[in-house]
Amino acid sequence: MTLDPIKIFYIPVVIAALISYAYLPREQATNRTTDRPNILVIMPDDLGWSDVGYQGSSIKTPNIDNLAKSGIRLTQQYVMPTCTPTRVSLMTGLYPSRYGVTAPAYGQVIDLGDPTLASILTANGYATSIVGKWHMGSPPYTPLKYGFQSSYGYFDGQIDPYTHEYKTGRKSWHRDDVLFEETGHATDLITKEAIRIIEMQRNRPFFLYVAYSTPHYPLEEPEKWTQMYAEISMSSSRKLFAASVTHMDSGIGEIIDALDRSGHRQNTLVLFISDNGGQLDWHNATHYHGKYADKPHQVLGNNFPLRGWKTDLYEGGIRVPAILNWPGHLEVGVIDVPIHIADWLPTLCYLAGSDQAVKKLDRDGQNIWPFIAGMTTDYTGHTMYWNTGRQHAIREGPWKLLLNSQSKQVELYNLTNDFRETQDLSNTEPQKREHLLKVLEAFQKKDR
Repeated sequence: MTLDPIKIFYIPVVIAALISYAYLPREQATNRTTDRPNILVIMPDDLGWSDVGYQGSSIKTPNIDNLAKSGIRLTQQYVMPTCTPTRVSLMTGLYPSRYGVTAPAYGQVIDLGDPTLASILTANGYATSIVGKWHMGSPPYTPLKYGFQSSYGYFDGQIDPYTHEYKTGRKSWHRDDVLFEETGHATDLITKEAIRIIEMQRNRPFFLYVAYSTPHYPLEEPEKWTQMYAEISMSSSRKLFAASVTHMDSGIGEIIDALDRSGHRQNTLVLFISDNGGQLDWHNATHYHGKYADKPHQVLGNNFPLRGWKTDLYEGGIRVPAILNWPGHLEVGVIDVPIHIADWLPTLCYLAGSDQAVKKLDRDGQNIWPFIAGMTTDYTGHTMYWNTGRQHAIREGPWKLLLNSQSKQVELYNLTNDFRETQDLSNTEPQKREHLLKVLEAFQKKDR
């Protein structure tokens, strides 16, 4: 007997959906309340602390700035220092090292059948879509297997903006997990698809995860965007980087306009958050068929005044621009307490009415909505943990300890007094150092 390959493809999807459904009480999965918001998460790739206008950058980001001006700026939003770990933490509410994920990864990343933000919201009646970068598994470990009802974009970590190929030449562009060919700049295509998803929503709330490819290398931008920086004094590669950010910012503006036009804006919570700090530079003579061997990527992101870059556990690698915006529901302001990317799963699920399902799970993140909404004022942030394989870090209150896995070198900083991490207190605060090492060890024991 010959089985239809389409049926074979969808069997794991159905199984994953049924498994995730089991985490919800039946009445939560079937009844929709009118006060559940739409959820839009916008995630740039490698956008540094000082790569947006509202942080004082010379890069033009009027639409992102408007979100900041009319929303809440999260000034201590923490992520992981590279892309896959951050995305896994967003989707699972766990520190990614619980899956053994400490760096960009391929193959099976999240265990099949494990509940995700998408699967929980799907089971609770949300329309769930991912547009853009996946990078939480290689085929067959793709978005529809983890709770998303529709997917579009690319599977891999970085792609050529026009050919949509991975650096090795592998095809990566897909719709609903099936590879296909499409022409156009990735930024424009991602924007267009996000708008299509928004405008087709009618009778149920939606969760839309828009993961842009920019400003991650390799960069190639139309003259429309590069000419904006032609007369500005900065390196040629930084100009290209800036053009890519402004191009993306324009797309974000179009997406917000689509929310307004379709009548969804007042009931849509928008979370804008970068996946890690900015990257210093990049060059490779052979990737992408050698296309970028002579093109400028020597100066890319800017994390000033924070220390460090992408892949680092210093603040420049893990503290990122972030905004929460929901007109009529959240007051304009600033939240200056530590928030971890893992906190967003329990927080967003709480808003979606799925908090009972999440409470049955053992997540590292915490629901921070009562603090964000002003229902409580005593939140100071929970202990946070990072593992990159070569380095570990822990933050407890104002204290942050870093441990080099190979050299065993320890660094200790008080971020309230020294957010730039210039004064190592590991020798002058021995009791705090030993306490945090024990806390770190306890977190390490839970890693895969």
